[in-house]
Amino acid sequence: MSGIEERLALLEERTRRLEDELEVTRLVLSYGPLADSGGADAVAALWEPGGVYDVDELLMNGRAEIAAMVRSDAHQGWIARGCAHVIGAPHVTVTGDDAVALCYSLMIVKDRSGDGFRVRRATANHWTLRRRPDGWRVVTRVNRVLDGRSESPELLAAGLPVTS
Repeated sequence: MSGIEERLALLEERTRRLEDELEVTRLVLSYGPLADSGGADAVAALWEPGGVYDVDELLMNGRAEIAAMVRSDAHQGWIARGCAHVIGAPHVTVTGDDAVALCYSLMIVKDRSGDGFRVRRATANHWTLRRRPDGWRVVTRVNRVLDGRSESPELLAAGLPVTS
């Protein structure tokens, strides 16, 4: 392989990694707008068919359970009263056809007084994703409330690459 071919191969590899990181980032960041618009099927389609969404309050297995959560009276009530699922920019690590994304999320709801908003939940998020023929999909998403419990920061640390 010539020097030019080697440089081209390296450039292609780096470009692919950047494209993968961008695709994973876009997928993660799409959750909030989809959830707040009530798009149950679109939210569920972010996951693999057997994907898992593990929230402190609820464990969902598969797309049907995830879609049911979005369609639930509780979720639809949050939308009707005013809420925003805000996902912080994720830290994405891609390894071949697998990825890990770490981020924070806030659930902001309309204040009962009607004068403003308040944070209902602040959570640590650990996403595992896999490249499929139709694009990246969530394998698991685990959320834990940032309320002082040790598992929340441990969840974040578990996905960070070790640096020396």
